[in-house]
Amino acid sequence: VQLQASGGGSVQTGGSLRLSCAASGPIYSYYIMTWFRQTPGKEREFVAAIRWSGGTTSYADSVKGRFTISKDNAKITVYLRMINLKPEDTADYYCAVGRPISTMMRMPSAYPFWGQGTLVTVSS
Repeated sequence: VQLQASGGGSVQTGGSLRLSCAASGPIYSYYIMTWFRQTPGKEREFVAAIRWSGGTTSYADSVKGRFTISKDNAKITVYLRMINLKPEDTADYYCAVGRPISTMMRMPSAYPFWGQGTLVTVSS
């Protein structure tokens, strides 16, 4: 599976962006597609996930109510809509796909396939 992330950019506090992650290759119904983010010197952290079959979603507490993950089955693309952005949301955002067990869903090591990062910068 190959993943292509896009949509990053620079916005001011309170602004919004939509990230996209387009997949090529087989995406099986049992896959989970996930967004992580990372800042220099810190570990990659979980942001949001969506099950390819059924569309069940999960969010980090820090983004609940502001970020929305969704998917387009026909385009094999996952989106991350981000509103009310804060400076602390500044990071490289990565999409990933895999089949983690539920207790591992928020762990980067559980995902074998990754897209390149797309940078989100939020200025105050």
